[in-house]
Amino acid sequence: MSSTESKKTEADLAETGCPSAHGDDLDTSDAAVHLDPRVRRKVDLRIVPLVTITYLCCFLDRSNLGNARIAGMAEDLDLVGMRYQIAASAFFITYGLLEVPCNVLFKLMRPSIWIPSLTVGWGVVMMTMSAVQTWHGLIIARLFLGIAESGLAPALAFLITSWYRREDQARPIAGYFSAASLAGAFGGLFAFAIEKLNGRSGLHGWQWIFLIEGLLTVVVGLFMFLFLVDYPDTAKFLTPNERDHLLDVLKRDMAGQPLHFDMRFVWETLGSPKSWLMTAIYIGFTVPIYSFALFLPTIIDAMGFSSTHAQLLTVPPNVLAFITMLSICMLSDRAQMRGLYVAGTSLLGITGFIIFLKTNPKAHPYVAYAGAMIAAAGMYPGIPLTLAWSAGNAGGSLKKAVITAMIGTVANLGGICSSFVYRTQDTPRFVLGHSVSLGFMCMALIGSIVAVIWFRAINNNRDLAPKGESPGEELGTESPHFRFML
Repeated sequence: MSSTESKKTEADLAETGCPSAHGDDLDTSDAAVHLDPRVRRKVDLRIVPLVTITYLCCFLDRSNLGNARIAGMAEDLDLVGMRYQIAASAFFITYGLLEVPCNVLFKLMRPSIWIPSLTVGWGVVMMTMSAVQTWHGLIIARLFLGIAESGLAPALAFLITSWYRREDQARPIAGYFSAASLAGAFGGLFAFAIEKLNGRSGLHGWQWIFLIEGLLTVVVGLFMFLFLVDYPDTAKFLTPNERDHLLDVLKRDMAGQPLHFDMRFVWETLGSPKSWLMTAIYIGFTVPIYSFALFLPTIIDAMGFSSTHAQLLTVPPNVLAFITMLSICMLSDRAQMRGLYVAGTSLLGITGFIIFLKTNPKAHPYVAYAGAMIAAAGMYPGIPLTLAWSAGNAGGSLKKAVITAMIGTVANLGGICSSFVYRTQDTPRFVLGHSVSLGFMCMALIGSIVAVIWFRAINNNRDLAPKGESPGEELGTESPHFRFML
């Protein structure tokens, strides 16, 4: 580079507020460690809204079965006994089994092609669910829905962690996972409005729910083909200097971690006790959340409210979960701490389920409803916090992809359990369902405490040990220079 070009480059960098970033030379100043706020805002505005809308459609389509059930589907498809639970669980079988292979495949493909393709795919499946005539057909449709959605959640988590430092990941992950709670809120509102189409064009209200929400998903998927971006090194919405600055910040954050593809990293991640501990924490939140999403309309309906009011009353718990999730995850990023926040939210969820168990919903419906509000506020924040925690401590891009898929696979197989614990014969108190959810929340609490103690002990030992020269990127989390987030 000529002297004139060098001066021009530095002048450009001064205008953007970004530090110099060229080649492999890393600026060790604070400006190189911390991302320029203007670059962060650009990344936030381009990444978070798109993945949030996509995940909103994802969770809306997987959980609208509960809204359809009380909108007449149970009677039309003769969902007696455990048939509804079997149909709900079918989704998690294919969803869970395909999540790890899908995320390994995703690592070899472009996000701007993979994610929109999945979105259009499950949108089409959702539309076809409006044509099912028997509960057997409903089961088959749910199996295909699980196939189509299986690669999405880990792909979105991996995409987010590819654009943000470990310390900054909880907030954007919460931004898109907040769509899960928004899906519960919108799902109730949509179902309330769509039910009014009952009888139009010969379709029942529950069929209109599947058809309209599936069509909405297809439109979002087509939109994503046009606007979703891939990785920071190909970001055209950033100037060259902003892109170089972002890459330098991310490179410093990933220092000492392997970035290339090697199946050895897959097996190391799958066999790591730390991976299984994070999986246990994650499943401690997901089983209650899936139960909550699938059965909240039924639980509220059992309190004595009409089906129409039950649809609307699903909105406030999910709105509260949305607010709590964003707030707690922002605090976690600011404190650069995960474990204590995970433990705190699990305690809140435990409180909600204890209220459920101690209350007769027929006699005291508003007390039981308060339990639903508290449980929602405690369950939902744990998901993005645990995802950010596990991905940030993975030690390499491929390991990050595998751990996010791994915890999702096991947790979503746990979703099979969540489909059966709220049984029709247990209405209105649902003691079995609330007890199982409470037990899983306790597992999340214990696991988070164990993880904090374990990671702190490792960090303390490495702080006391002589560092020596950097051993390179092959060691990943075993490097004496790597520090686990607590």
